[in-house]
Amino acid sequence: MAHPDAIVIGGGIVGAACARELARGGLQVTLIEADFIGSAATAAGMGHIVVMDDSPAQFALTALSRSLLDALAAELPATVERDACGTLWVAEDADQLELAREKQTAYVAAGTEASLVEGDELRRLEPELRPGLAGGMLVPGDGVVYPPALARWLAGEARAGGVSVLEHRPVERLDGRVVVTGGERLEAAIVVNAAGAAAPVLTPGLPIVPRRGHLAITDRSPGFCRHQVLELGYLQSAHTLSGESVAFNVQPRVTGQVLIGSSRELVGWERATNRPLLTRMLDRAAAFMPRLATLSVLRSWIGFRPATPDKLPLIGRWPATDGVWIAAGHEGLGITTALGTARLLADLILERPSSLDPVPFDPARAMEPVGAADG
Repeated sequence: MAHPDAIVIGGGIVGAACARELARGGLQVTLIEADFIGSAATAAGMGHIVVMDDSPAQFALTALSRSLLDALAAELPATVERDACGTLWVAEDADQLELAREKQTAYVAAGTEASLVEGDELRRLEPELRPGLAGGMLVPGDGVVYPPALARWLAGEARAGGVSVLEHRPVERLDGRVVVTGGERLEAAIVVNAAGAAAPVLTPGLPIVPRRGHLAITDRSPGFCRHQVLELGYLQSAHTLSGESVAFNVQPRVTGQVLIGSSRELVGWERATNRPLLTRMLDRAAAFMPRLATLSVLRSWIGFRPATPDKLPLIGRWPATDGVWIAAGHEGLGITTALGTARLLADLILERPSSLDPVPFDPARAMEPVGAADG
């Protein structure tokens, strides 16, 4: 497409969703990806589809996104591996159970189904959990997907809607045009930077840093895990932007395997496995589900989440550069929030009414500065 209305940089799940949504809004769109569609952070992610309540804005975005995916459920191919397994948040003690009670009340008040789980009911839902846990909260509408396949499906839908999809075309810079490695230049009135943790390379000043995480997957053990299961302490681990942290987080896969997470650390773009941290992560999981230690771990890998200081993505116009819009900074919630991000961005670009307040996601909002990588 010689002169599209919009160019979306980044063919991860967020960029693919944005290209599809803009095309549905009537724009001629080019989607450009440095590697292949669904690579990078999308390929490394767990696949959460989960309503999260770290802030009212996060709750609104995740709830909208989950509802948009639910509306597509009948269209998704088997390769997406959508599993409406629900999320079980686990409370270790009475204090955490009280937190679960407060969360459950807030979820229901906001229109998201959730129920409190106490005592032995927890092990009835997940028999592999250790005895003695206080309870938790069940969110039955949550689920998991296989992220690369969902990104490829979204890009395929975008292509069917007229989007030109260019793979293996790294973008070097934005200087009024999109300059691709080798000197090729693309031009459009609207340029969306959806390059994830690499977005600040193209748009200096974005408050995004790469936050490395480890995941592992086991051999097949069908039925071992029935829900996505997380400890309530996961929120503190996920939303403290400093140091190393691990938290219990497992998912069932349709293959019968168990996906184990998660870790977080700020080490820049260092790609070597942190084996002590990986061991801590696996030990933390086994502390909640002891028999996990008997399953063979077939593979572990790392990914780089695009983290922001206030734990919300950047969605909207970048005022420092004419024509540039941002859809990045989703950290570990990019899979969940891709469709909601695309809807909000398209609403802003096309000047449509939106069901979300855009202010909390403004890329130019005031935030604490991003610290240097530690560890």
